Amino acid sequence: MTLVTGWGRFPVIDTEISRPCSLAAVGEAIAATAGAIARGNGRAYGDAAIGARATIAMTSFDRIRSFDPATGRIRLEAGVLLSDLIETFGPRGFLPFVVPGTRFVSVGGAIAADVHGKNHHCEGGFGRYVERILLRTGQGETIEVSREDHSDVFSATVGGMGLTGVILEASMRLRPVETGWIRERIISASDLTAAMRALDAGDSATYSVAWIDCAARGSELGRSLIYLGEHANRGDLPDDTDEFPTGQAPGFSVPIDFPSMTLNRYSIRAFNELYYRKGARRAGGDHVVSLYPYFFPLDTIGGWNRIYGRRGFLQHQCVIPGHGAREVLGDILERITRRGDASFLAVLKKLGQGEGLLSFPLPGYTLALDFPLRGDILSFLDEIDRLVVAAGGRLYLAKDARQSRATFEAGYPDLPRFNAIRQTLDPEGKIRSRLSQRLFDEVQP
Repeated sequence: MTLVTGWGRFPVIDTEISRPCSLAAVGEAIAATAGAIARGNGRAYGDAAIGARATIAMTSFDRIRSFDPATGRIRLEAGVLLSDLIETFGPRGFLPFVVPGTRFVSVGGAIAADVHGKNHHCEGGFGRYVERILLRTGQGETIEVSREDHSDVFSATVGGMGLTGVILEASMRLRPVETGWIRERIISASDLTAAMRALDAGDSATYSVAWIDCAARGSELGRSLIYLGEHANRGDLPDDTDEFPTGQAPGFSVPIDFPSMTLNRYSIRAFNELYYRKGARRAGGDHVVSLYPYFFPLDTIGGWNRIYGRRGFLQHQCVIPGHGAREVLGDILERITRRGDASFLAVLKKLGQGEGLLSFPLPGYTLALDFPLRGDILSFLDEIDRLVVAAGGRLYLAKDARQSRATFEAGYPDLPRFNAIRQTLDPEGKIRSRLSQRLFDEVQP
């Protein structure tokens, strides 16, 4: 048995780990226990990639099977990381259509979570660009699913958190690009209303995201920096600039768990003030920046999750439908400022409709907040959950470590359909995670 956590380092769970190196070995790992789940690179924040009894590490499945440069179609194993795709195919003129906030995510994990990026409002999530999935079910079958073949299983697998079976391989499309640079424009917003208006006005931009100062109060509540982006063409680059920047290793790695007192109302307020002022000075004209800091700013800090201390942290990411979102998001930010426990990282984006039955996105606004695990934070987040549910929103399963069954069921109306499909694939319940145990599996004796 091995102690395992998600990226948030909570909860800490004892699990058996198998590391299969062949398709047959994956089948044996599933058959050997009642309650296994696949695990990619361990970047789900909570307990989604930890098995109810056993965890199947898919890191050995890291081969690219085929690539067609005429169409951008690629077939690859589930353990391939997005960083591998970027570094291998970026210099050839291709990138993933969708990337989340870290490039160190496996393709299998990106499909299972139907991850979204800064372009969901106009281009959808990761699952939109997946065409076929090779799946090993709890019954021991290996099936290939798509929108044409086993379409119900495909819709349950995209965003299904690995619960329809172990994703072995996938076929998907990559985006043709001229360079590995982004033409960025920064907009300074004085409050939440201005930030949301700027995001709405930026609907035509391929990429848009807002950083929110959660320490700002009063008339400055929700002041933000909005980052709009487009893929840069060769003509946008200064002379003598390489068309594709090299991947950046972390410039600094956190060597130890920070003391719990490091992140407090004073340090966060000081950091946010400096960050806002620096960004506001750059607001206005376009800047050409490497794709790495634009898409993956936290990847420059190795082990950044240790900043939150030994007990770890919780990320709360919700989506609120567009109608009434301003009022609900303002209420959430007001409650945070009253606590004096501002989120160190707060990100606001616009989303469209999700691809799968359990995909997180809804048309509206998503707010992601990080909190150290201390004090009464669990009860405070329960309070926030009630606001989200009342507004018709829901929480992101890939980030969740503590929401209740009631919150989950209220937010995911397609759960009965998902469960029916899952039951046909796995009547004995071989595929189960700690997340599914917590939120929607029948209680086991």
